[in-house]
Amino acid sequence: MENNQSELEFEMKRLEETISLAKKQLNQARQRNEENKSAIISAKKELRENTEHSISGLWTSDGFEALAELSQYVNPVTEKIADYEAVENKIVLLENLIKSPYFARIDFKFDDEDLPEKIYIGRSSLKKDNSYESFVYDWRSPIASVFYRFVTGQVFYDAPGGRITGEVNLKRQYEIRNEILEYFFDAEVQIVDEFLRKLLSHNTSSKMKTIVESIQKEQDIVIRDMENDLMMVQGVAGSGKTSIALHRAAYLMYQGLSTKLSAHNIMIISPNTLFEQYISNVIPELGEDNIVSVIFEEMLASILPNIRIQSRNQFLENLITSSGYRDTIKSSIEFKTSHKFMEILNLLIRDIPLRWIEFENIYIDGQLILSKEVLKEKIVGKYEIPLGVRLKQLEEFIVELIYDTKRIRLKKSLKKEMMRFTELNVINIYRRLFNDKEYFYHIAKDIELPDCMGDILIYTQENLASNLLYYDDATALAYLNLKINGVDDYRNIKQVVIDEAQDYYPLHYEIFNLLFANAKYTILGDINQTLEKNEDMSLYEQIKKILNKKKSSLATMDKSFRCTNEILMYSSKFIEKCFEIKSFNRKGDEPNIYSASNQSSLIDMIISEINLCLEKGYQSIGLICKNEKNAISLSEFLKDRVDVKLIKSESTSDLQGVFIIPVYMSKGLEFDAVLICDTDNKNYHSEDDKKLLYIACTRALHRLNLFCIGETSPLL
Repeated sequence: MENNQSELEFEMKRLEETISLAKKQLNQARQRNEENKSAIISAKKELRENTEHSISGLWTSDGFEALAELSQYVNPVTEKIADYEAVENKIVLLENLIKSPYFARIDFKFDDEDLPEKIYIGRSSLKKDNSYESFVYDWRSPIASVFYRFVTGQVFYDAPGGRITGEVNLKRQYEIRNEILEYFFDAEVQIVDEFLRKLLSHNTSSKMKTIVESIQKEQDIVIRDMENDLMMVQGVAGSGKTSIALHRAAYLMYQGLSTKLSAHNIMIISPNTLFEQYISNVIPELGEDNIVSVIFEEMLASILPNIRIQSRNQFLENLITSSGYRDTIKSSIEFKTSHKFMEILNLLIRDIPLRWIEFENIYIDGQLILSKEVLKEKIVGKYEIPLGVRLKQLEEFIVELIYDTKRIRLKKSLKKEMMRFTELNVINIYRRLFNDKEYFYHIAKDIELPDCMGDILIYTQENLASNLLYYDDATALAYLNLKINGVDDYRNIKQVVIDEAQDYYPLHYEIFNLLFANAKYTILGDINQTLEKNEDMSLYEQIKKILNKKKSSLATMDKSFRCTNEILMYSSKFIEKCFEIKSFNRKGDEPNIYSASNQSSLIDMIISEINLCLEKGYQSIGLICKNEKNAISLSEFLKDRVDVKLIKSESTSDLQGVFIIPVYMSKGLEFDAVLICDTDNKNYHSEDDKKLLYIACTRALHRLNLFCIGETSPLL
């Protein structure tokens, strides 16, 4: 006990010293920025006063001197502002660090030393003033990997200078909240599991949390991987895939000191805007600038400007609620995003100058300058240069030739004439491909087409006649546009993170490959969580083949940290038995199915369950419906009796309280309690519906129950 007492005293004193050092540095940083603020104000004033006279002379013959004088005043302002922003960032880090400076300690004895060194690990680092001595090590530092990967005994870690070996004879974990040491314990495997169970048993929040205190060995290996250009993770529901991806992004930025990687060099491709909002605070909480995050439709909109495009959520709603067209919708997207259709599009591009561009003779003052045959000859072939670029080069060639021969200014009418064959309307070309049935079959003569190709052609013709471009056509059209016109928008992106990998088809990966030609990838998915197609492990082989990176790796994560044992067991019956999911052994209540005789009694049951969840202190309660139609209907019944939010396909919302959500929008999210509200035999009966049930069930952390009117789904 005495020993414990002295350890506690030591740890209290150490915490006090750490906080005191951080507070001192915080005051210095605040002081520095007050000075920076004053310096910026006076530098701007000086800039105004001293340059007013020279601004007017910028464009005279003495303009160069005036510009030089101007830059002499502008540079100090720019430097001061940059310094101010860097210090502001440090202030935020220190404010967070003071509340909870570290969560772990290892006592590490380097092989060439006699005594172990106490290494404290936190979300960010803290160094002693004007020295390299670390008071707290950042969780991403090389030595911190020892905490995640080893128990006590012989250990190693890889530092920039090579492998360091040594011995760990203590691993300790802390709970520090608002500057107060709540508790600490010395961690061996069993205790760590207990600690993790305690963390997992807490309520979820409206935002995804950082997991730095509880990163597991296999997760750490993925987070710190610097070997592979393509890092893929197949992880079951609740295995922490998204967390790993975000922590990996923060780790890559930490490494960015040597690899020149900053927030604007990384891009996260998210499944929807709601999910984007849910993950938005993880990276800033880890002390880094937030990364650019986009959803695929936003990329489509930038590739195909001024076109109304159906969102993926609208596409899924259409697919799930459609009765007559369902098979055609599935066949259509499967075909249009396949390699077979990509071949057809590539053949179409080769055919455009031969068959689709009407080249015209070019006359000046009645004299033939260039014949259409010569123009065509300049475009056909040369497939290594995108067709759109070749047409632009042709335009420049014509302009130069006319200048050389006639020395006349290019008339507007000639420019207009040229644009008739040098400007391509990609959507019209795509429409013509589907509207000319004979041509379609001619171009695809050596390609094996689906049996229902006729239905797909009719379905596509109808869609292309509407004023909304459907999601499958938008994807194919984006590929066509990129292949014709090339791409330059994402040159600065060096690392791409793709979540929900199983939601994308081969053509999507071809598009990613065109957009991010020089990037490395982190790709995370779960083949059990597909919505409108079947996937198996060959998905990752396909991705590897398309992205064609030098070094790639696939990690599998089969342990779920989200659900209780009972929820996990219940969810597992909706997926293939060959896929074993390991539970983290957290106990809870068995899920139940409640069937009501009519609508009014169903609503009473749901309200009673919501109230019970609120009494238990659950902070996020998700009422999941099969589709948006059902969600809207349920919302109408509940809105006057319960404080409930409806999440629709374009919603962004704080996931706190009680809300109703279609199943396809709940992917990637987690809630304390889940009520699946429409599990009757009409809604859930097919193989595809099994996957929807699996996704819905695995959103629940602590409590899951299912509700319906009348006969329950046979899948239950």
